[in-house]
Amino acid sequence: MQYHNKPYDKLKVGDSAELTRICTEDDFFVFASNSGNHNPLHLSTEDGDGDSVNEAIAPAMFVGALISAVLGNILPGAGTLYKSQSFEFGTRANAGDELAARVTVVEMRASREVVLDTSVIRPRDNAVIVSGSAVVIAPEKEMSFSEIEVPGLVVQRHRHFDALLDRSRPLPPIPTAVVAPEEPNSLGGALLAARETIIKPILIGDPDKIAVAARDLDLTLQDVEIVPVHGHLDAANKAVDLVADGRAEALMKGHLHTDDLLRAALRRDRGLRAGRRFTHVFVMDVPGQPHPLLVTDAAINIEPDLETKIDITQNAIDLAISIGIGAPKVGVLSAVETVNPAIRSSIDAALLSKMAERGQIRGGLVDGPLAMDNAVSLAAARTKGIVSEVAGRADILVVPNLDAGNMLAKQLTYIAHAEAAGVVLGARVPIILNSRADDDKARLASCAVAALHAARMSGKI
Repeated sequence: MQYHNKPYDKLKVGDSAELTRICTEDDFFVFASNSGNHNPLHLSTEDGDGDSVNEAIAPAMFVGALISAVLGNILPGAGTLYKSQSFEFGTRANAGDELAARVTVVEMRASREVVLDTSVIRPRDNAVIVSGSAVVIAPEKEMSFSEIEVPGLVVQRHRHFDALLDRSRPLPPIPTAVVAPEEPNSLGGALLAARETIIKPILIGDPDKIAVAARDLDLTLQDVEIVPVHGHLDAANKAVDLVADGRAEALMKGHLHTDDLLRAALRRDRGLRAGRRFTHVFVMDVPGQPHPLLVTDAAINIEPDLETKIDITQNAIDLAISIGIGAPKVGVLSAVETVNPAIRSSIDAALLSKMAERGQIRGGLVDGPLAMDNAVSLAAARTKGIVSEVAGRADILVVPNLDAGNMLAKQLTYIAHAEAAGVVLGARVPIILNSRADDDKARLASCAVAALHAARMSGKI
């Protein structure tokens, strides 16, 4: 877009200009970050006035700042400087409202000063959000410029996990055997999920260590069941016993090695085998992405063969459906998007795609091989000439091996600022697999994912 300013000597009374903009929730988070105004009335995640409704009211000065966009871009345009601005606020705008900012020249003064009537209205009902008057110093020279490309902003909030938590809270708390929560991170995550009514924890481990961790967190263990067991493998076996006895409907990893937990789950006598291989799924909330992104397998199967990848893919589809993705799109990744006999992952991807077409993998759309770019970017897929319902739109990324999956998940976490929930599938119950580096949101989301999956698989939702 080309912008042309109006210098002082070409302005006249009655000149007018307008810009429209749709307010978004992210606009208000950016404003809060830049201005330091963290009034919860303006943030969609908060109830700012205690009425149990999250208002997301547009900050008054955000609305007022829309006027400056007209002054700086159109009338008078480039080179304009403010002298003063008055505001009178009539009503309030909310996220999702379209707003029109208007300015009209009402007086020309000496020294290039110009007085303008200013207002912001909501066109759908002509409500005046703000009115007032601006005095500016108009530019001296006529100028034209193309629309300036400013750096894009990605708001680092995790709306997809917020939605998962909202869906899981109305469910009955899922009885969860928490294995060896003997340090603050693992214990704190379980107790936080209990306070959010997502799980009902049964703590299994050394009671003295659990008590010390609770004191470190300044939390009480009142009304929380503790099963005293010394030794991590024994604790893991006891947790599996609770599942076998029908007392627990999920497992949660505490402060023990994953191998110890899975060894107990895979035991032949009263173990948790359910006919498929155990596979791991990261459910990732990547800021700026329109949907959650599932990455599998990044934690258990090191060099999966085709048979294992079938289970990896099917487990991920089942989980995606459980968290609300109706027809999951699965991109099977390789280094290339064409079948190359020298690259085994490209052959496996093509076979998985064909197996899905023939109904051997059910519930989702599967395509591959796809390279990472054309799995998640429509532009990249179109550039490569790929015609596919999955390319550029993948909900699930099936990686060639654990190395690739682990690197991808950690790149998304530490470079793209994603949050990651980790769950093991293929067992009789979901296994919540948290990392020591996970924060509270990731731990909560892992519990929510497990609760939603367990509820769907048991027919509760």
